[in-house]
Order: sequence, then C-alpha cells, then structure tokens
Amino acid sequence: MFCFVSVCGSVYMEKSMTCLVSAIVILCCFCCINYVTSDASDHRYKEGDFVPFYANKVGPFHNPSETYRYFDLPFCSPENVEEKKEDLGEVLNGDRLVVAPYKLEFLIDKKPESICQKMLTRKEVAQFRHAVLKDYFYQMYYDDLPIWGFLGRFETDEKDVDTNEATVYLFRNVHFEILYNNDRIIDVFVKNDPNAVVDLTEDREVNVDFTYSVKWIETDIPFEKRLEKYSQTSSLSHHLEIHWFSIINSCVTVLLLTGFLAMILMRVLKNDFVKFTPDEEALDDQEETGWKYIHGDVFRYPRFKSLFAAALGTGTQLFTLVIFIFMLALVGVFYPYNRGALFTALVVIYALTSGIASYSAASFYYMIEGKNWVKILVLTGSLFSGPLFFTFSFLNTVAVAYNSTAALPFGTIVVIFLIWTLVTSPLLVLGGIAGKNSQSEFQAPCRTNKYPREIPKLPWYRKTLAQMAMAGFLPFSAIFIELYYIFASVWGHQIYTIYSILFIVFIILLIVTAFGNVALTYFQLAAEDHEWWWRSFLCGGSTGLFIYGYCMFFYHARSDMSGFMQTSFFFGYMACICYGFFLMLGTVSFRASLIFVRHIYRSLKCE
Repeated sequence: MFCFVSVCGSVYMEKSMTCLVSAIVILCCFCCINYVTSDASDHRYKEGDFVPFYANKVGPFHNPSETYRYFDLPFCSPENVEEKKEDLGEVLNGDRLVVAPYKLEFLIDKKPESICQKMLTRKEVAQFRHAVLKDYFYQMYYDDLPIWGFLGRFETDEKDVDTNEATVYLFRNVHFEILYNNDRIIDVFVKNDPNAVVDLTEDREVNVDFTYSVKWIETDIPFEKRLEKYSQTSSLSHHLEIHWFSIINSCVTVLLLTGFLAMILMRVLKNDFVKFTPDEEALDDQEETGWKYIHGDVFRYPRFKSLFAAALGTGTQLFTLVIFIFMLALVGVFYPYNRGALFTALVVIYALTSGIASYSAASFYYMIEGKNWVKILVLTGSLFSGPLFFTFSFLNTVAVAYNSTAALPFGTIVVIFLIWTLVTSPLLVLGGIAGKNSQSEFQAPCRTNKYPREIPKLPWYRKTLAQMAMAGFLPFSAIFIELYYIFASVWGHQIYTIYSILFIVFIILLIVTAFGNVALTYFQLAAEDHEWWWRSFLCGGSTGLFIYGYCMFFYHARSDMSGFMQTSFFFGYMACICYGFFLMLGTVSFRASLIFVRHIYRSLKCE
C-alpha cells in the first residue's frame, strides 16, 4: 500500500496512469489471496477427523436483512460460545459464525443422539413460537458448504394466520445426510422428522430433548464440482431462455435505436451542413437557424461548474468500480457462497479509485476555468459517500435497535474509518493535485459570445422533466427483465451466477443511454436551446430513477418483505445504489453528448 501511495505522489498524468495500474494489481492480488485462502483447510479428512462446523444466523425467510445471531434463540448452547474470526466482507454481509453444537466427525454415522435436554420457560416458548410463525430459518456452514433449515412448522386456518391460535410445532431432531467422495466432503442436506416435534401452541413450560443424527453417503461427484449445484439454479433451461430473451430484447432496442439515429441524424445533419455552408456569394444573405445559430453559446460553461465537475468525477469513479467488479466476477472470484468477497471487493476498489474521481473532477474543473481547488475536492469526496454515510448511520441505528447482525460492530466501523482516512483521503488529494496540474484545454471548436442568447420558449415536451422521462425509459426497458433476477438474488435467496449475460446487458445499457441522449441533445440544440450540459447529465442519469421506481414495484408485487427494519434497509440502500447509477449513467451520457457536439461544430466554419 505504501508503494502504491508513493507511486501516486507525482502530479503528472503519466504517473496517474501508473497509479491506476498499481491499484488494479493490488486489488487482484488481494482478491486472489482471499479466493485461495477462504477455506478453513485443504478439505481432506480421515475417518473420525474433526470437520469445521459453524452456525451462522437465524431470521425471517422473507426478510433477508433482518438476521440475528444463532444463539439469540434459546437453543442448547455451550457455556463458552466460540466465535470464528471473520474478515471485513463477512461482517458487512451480516455473518456471525460460531462453533455449532453438533459433532459431525468424518464418516461417523450416528443414530439420534441428544445434544441436551432443556426445560423451555414460557418466555423461551414464546420466542420459538414467534420464530416459527414468522418462518425463521437458520444457516450453517459445514466444511464451508452452506446448510439451511427451518425451525418448525405451523398449522392454521387462513383466518388465523396473524393470530396466536395456530398450532405451532418445533422440530427437535435434525438429521444430516452428508455426501462424500474418498476423503472429501461433497454435499450436505438437512432433513427434519415431521413426527419429532414439540407442540408450542400453549403458553407453558415445555421439556425438550434436542437431538441430531448423521448418515454418510458415498458419491462419485468430484470435489471440483461440489459448488456447481448452486450455479445451476441460474442456468436452468427456462431461466436461460428468459435471460436470452432479455438480451435479444435489448439488442433489438439497440439496433432500432442506432438505425433510427443513423438514418435520421445523418440525413438531417447532411441537410444542415449543406444549408449552413452555402456559396460564398450567398453567405452574407443566409440567415442562421437551428443549432448553427447558437454556435457562440453551445460551449458556454454550465452553472454550478464545481458541482458539475464533481458529479462527473464521482460518476467516473463508480463506472470504474463497476468495470472492476465485472472483471473479478468474470474470472470466478465471486463463486457461490464465497462469504463476503463481493463486499470486500466493493470497499477496497472504492477506496483505491478515489484518486480517479478527484483526478477526473479536478482536471475537468480547471479545464472549464474553475478556481477553487479545495471546494472541488470536498464536493467530489462527499457527493456519493456523504449520502451513503448518512443512510448507513440511520440504518445501522435501526439494526442496533433490533439487535440484528446487520448492525456493524464498533471495530468494523473503525476499520472502515481508517481505510477512508489512510487510503481514500490521501488518494483523493493526490488525484486532485494530478488533475489540477494536467494542464488540459477544453478544446471548444467555436468561440463563446460575451453575452448568452435568449432561449426561445419551448413546449412542455422539450423541457427537462419530459426529456428525462423519455431518456430514462428506453434504457430501463432494455434491462428491466434482468432486474428481477438481480433483485431476487440481492434481496432474496436466489443465486445469480451468469455474470457474462449481466455484463452484456450492462454494455447494452451504456450504448442505449449514450445514443439516446445524443439524439435528445441534437433535438435540444436544433430548438436553439444551448443549455445542454446539465440536461444531458440529468437525462442520462434518469434511468436510476426508473430503477428506483421498479424497487417499489418489486417490494409490493414480487416480494413478501415486511417490517420496519427490512423496509428501511431495502429502500435506503436501494436509494444509494440508484443514486450511484444516476451519477454513473449521467457521466456516460454527458461524455457521449460532448463528443457529438464537438464533432458537429468542428465540421462547421464558425466565425
């Protein structure tokens, strides 16, 4: 890390590129180390060997964020609960692993064996009854293989679902079936005996004998393929058909859009160029109209230039972050149940790319004649992380109030603060210095008039909100089919592993956003409206608003999430994600529009 910081210390652009390459190398090394050493052992055992077995968390099945420690429920627990040391990503994921109360030695079958006999008090009975009625599940890891199971079952009439009149049963026996191949464990299943239950319907003390049993089954499945079943859920034929339908739908949208633009814009621009470059004899008599008429104002710098530059810098950083995440996903770093790998990568990459944000913002800011260097750094550093910090503070407080594992421990908060202080902030300053001294020029093809022209009165459909609605709908329509699977994975229990398809959809999203906003920018300039800078950014980012609208639809129509904590987590963190998409796609849109505007005005002879 010190080597990385020293490389970034130069103020020249060439050193900034070296800085970026160093960041990528460090990131890849970090993730590869995590990928190799994420297992507790080499997964080879002899008969009777101890196999690592951890209990993780419990919680309502339909509320993935509302999770609690395993022993928060009154299970049989040892006097000293032994906790597993976790990395940053696991803690951010809400994992709190402890040694499980079961002893499953390698290749040792067991008939029902007692863990403990426990007299449940009325309070403990009420806890278990509430958990069963809320469909609580538990999660464990045996030899790094995930295990799920439900606590019990209940029988009730429809009218009694939300009352205490349901008949509630707690499973008291857990049966494990473990598949093995020679000296390695391949798979684990949990089964519950429907007859080995305890009736918790009445509010009274109950004596429970918690037991478990184990059966080992030999299989010929190789060890290298033991995680394939988690990937196959995304690769089922009917799922793949939907994914490919999504891609075909998106590709058709792109082809229609590009064909429309190529046919319309090329024809219109050709007529414009012919009209705007007449014979020299008629040049003095030709009256300028349309986008040629505003050539002296189209490159006038936007209002709030510091905020605009900071938005571009932050959008560039988030775009880089997404590209790096896709690179790691495509090489297989985020294999199913690689606990916390994604969250670790997000934190590390975001910290290392802060220099990209400040460099992009500062270089563009000084390119458009900005002066306040400190202001641009503060805006760039807080434009996305500021709202994220306040959202996290509120949601973490909610999680603490619920005593949920979603609440970050104080030590983890200190670690994140140190990363921000020792990595993010220095790189932010170094990138700002490099951007300030890059000495880039804006390269406007036309001189800007001293006073701006008056913009003619425009109809409602040419104003900002209407344009944002049109600009955001088309890219959203190209990705909305894939959004369901992403949401079901992030806010549910499905596993998403087809990152190649997701990357294709992402590329299509960028293309549709760029081309669509180029067309809108042309029509805006043709209407003699020269204030296109902010308009192009807002129109490109409006797709993020459509995604947030889909969040509301998904919550009410496609999920069974409920409760204040889950609702606040869902809408709070999705607001931050959609805001990040707003900044990223707004940056892509503006950059595409800027290239287009420079091209058409460079082709004219502007005096």
